[in-house]
Amino acid sequence: MKKTVYFLLAVIILSGLSWDASAQMNRKNIKKNNKRIASYRGRKSHFSKDKTYNMLGISLNSLNYFGDLSPTPKRLSTDLGFTRPAVGLSFTHRFGPRYQLQAAFTYGGIRGADTESADQGDTQNGIYRYNRNLSFRNRIKELSVVAQLDLWENMATYISRVQWTPYIYAGIAVFHHNPQAKAPDTDAAGNPTGKGGQWVDLQPLGTEGQYADLQPGDANYGIKPYKLIQPAIPMGIGARFRINEVMDVAVEWGFRYTFTDYLDDVSGNYVDLGVFGNNHLARAMSYRTNEVATPNSTYTGRDGVNYNVLSGYGSEYPDNLRGNRNNRDIFMVTSVRLTYILGKTFHRAKFR
Repeated sequence: MKKTVYFLLAVIILSGLSWDASAQMNRKNIKKNNKRIASYRGRKSHFSKDKTYNMLGISLNSLNYFGDLSPTPKRLSTDLGFTRPAVGLSFTHRFGPRYQLQAAFTYGGIRGADTESADQGDTQNGIYRYNRNLSFRNRIKELSVVAQLDLWENMATYISRVQWTPYIYAGIAVFHHNPQAKAPDTDAAGNPTGKGGQWVDLQPLGTEGQYADLQPGDANYGIKPYKLIQPAIPMGIGARFRINEVMDVAVEWGFRYTFTDYLDDVSGNYVDLGVFGNNHLARAMSYRTNEVATPNSTYTGRDGVNYNVLSGYGSEYPDNLRGNRNNRDIFMVTSVRLTYILGKTFHRAKFR
């Protein structure tokens, strides 16, 4: 009997010790788990990776020009008939709920022509522009970097991004341009240009006396050749729409504010046609009025040759304006861009 009692007491004591040890271990585990829960912030690398991602895009664009060969002197006057196509490639990095940085390359053209845009019935401005009869085309190759700010915040991952959001953008750009025009058969003195009907580069000709020996007191004295590589400030608005888990389409409308007045090769005053010497092509591209209007004035140029011109055009005088040097040229870019989120697939989007 005593042995049985001692055995039961031993079992009870050992069970108590075992339970106490187990309870202590459980309390330690609970405390440890509570600390883990309290410090848990989610899988940072997982969410960070899905909220900051890269996109590759292609775009179809249209370009419009605002400058000295616009239909009217108004700052944003343009001829929609001269809208020209452009294409683009872009790479975009998304930093978080609102911000993106986009690098892009765009190639396209702009164009203008006095006789096609100016209103001959407008005796204040239109007839002057029509008689000026200048024209150009220019191919633009642009590299830009712009920051985009979404107006609607997206706190979710790329899979759950908003269906659409408007945004604004601004940045910096550099572009190469090269204005050209079709050459006439002869210049104002009747000399053959040798390039009749061909598109010729205008910058090397110095149509406003950039390469001529102008005299102090001349309206364009001190003029320098303009650069074919120029900076610009792109800015505008857009709206981005989700197509599926990994593709978006965006529509953008914006401007390129340039620091040159020579996208059209027109800025200052007419020069004495005699300063071009034997460069008949430069003389012909500088003054085109005789092609559309009858000359009513004659003067002797600095080369001793008599030139028949329309009064107010094609001769050295402070009031004989060829363009407006006080305004820089602008071009407008309208884009439709398709983007693809890199490194993401439908499979991951479906089963994660």
